[in-house]
Amino acid sequence: MKLGYFMMPLHHINRDYHETLEEDMEAIIYADELGYSEAWVGEHYSSAVEQITSPLMFHANLISRTKQIKLATGVMCLPQYHPAVTAGQAAMFDHLSNGRFIMGVGPGGLLSDFELFGVMDKDRMEMMAEALDAMLELWATDPPYSIHGKHWDIEMKDWTHHDIKLGYVPKPLQQPHPPVAISAMSPASSSLSFAGKRGYMPLSANFIANWSLKTHWPTYVAGAEAGGHTADPENWHVARSIFVDETDAAAEAFSTTPGGTMDYYYEYLFTIFDRSDFKGPFVANKGDDPAKLTHEQVRDACVIHGSPETVARKLLELREEVGHFGTLLYAAHDWVDKARMKNSMRLMAEEVMPLVNQALGVKAA
Repeated sequence: MKLGYFMMPLHHINRDYHETLEEDMEAIIYADELGYSEAWVGEHYSSAVEQITSPLMFHANLISRTKQIKLATGVMCLPQYHPAVTAGQAAMFDHLSNGRFIMGVGPGGLLSDFELFGVMDKDRMEMMAEALDAMLELWATDPPYSIHGKHWDIEMKDWTHHDIKLGYVPKPLQQPHPPVAISAMSPASSSLSFAGKRGYMPLSANFIANWSLKTHWPTYVAGAEAGGHTADPENWHVARSIFVDETDAAAEAFSTTPGGTMDYYYEYLFTIFDRSDFKGPFVANKGDDPAKLTHEQVRDACVIHGSPETVARKLLELREEVGHFGTLLYAAHDWVDKARMKNSMRLMAEEVMPLVNQALGVKAA
């Protein structure tokens, strides 16, 4: 199993924006040094807590400061852009990163962004699919372009001049295009059906309980079968909130401290779920009453904590419960205690993952 890094990111409301951006960069540079395989970064325009507006711009600052880690968008919210903008920016980034790029796309997930961009009442899933198709067509063909859809029209005819290559949208380095990933956070998510039908990489969010996570792979497989693809569980990426410490007691105390990094993260998300009347998908146990849900229940259902041995055992139990997945994405949380948060990342890479992969190897043998 591979180990990657996933950040929305999410920081305490009172922290300085410049400081948290520096922290996020430091975290990915450190993840690269520790051998994490991928770094996924989210996109949000209208939250003082989720602060990265452009994952591509953020990642571009890290290309020369990292060596091997793949840089992934988690995700680019396609309904918010003209497809030619995302096609041009993603293609350039693929070249700048020398192909260390995974293009995660989605319909968006932050209600305030929907309002900001005027897409609250639109079919964002339909918009995402149309935008992605337009991007892929721009990359696969040369002008003149004539791409017409319900939400966007792209014409490049009068100003196509082949002798000077005017009117050409740049193509990415990876051919036919960078790997495409789709994220999901709801039970039996339609996003995963779409990903399966297209043969795209599936990514499951870290703030859903195991019962919901368990529905993701069968949903993806059904979509893949409908689209004529073979679903490979090695491509499934599962994000989880994890904290590793020297002892179980220390890890539990840190993870459950009121107002602490894990507690604040899930209290913030719970507040959004509550105010949008959308708590049902996030209950701790299937069938629970959403009206009785608390942020502590969401936190305790989603956070894996303990010593390296305990975390390794819990991860193996998770994989046994939800099914085979190829990449575990360690979710980023606010560095309320920088030394302990970095130590958790280190223990995860140097002690937990060797234990997990040794056990998986023995089982496979």
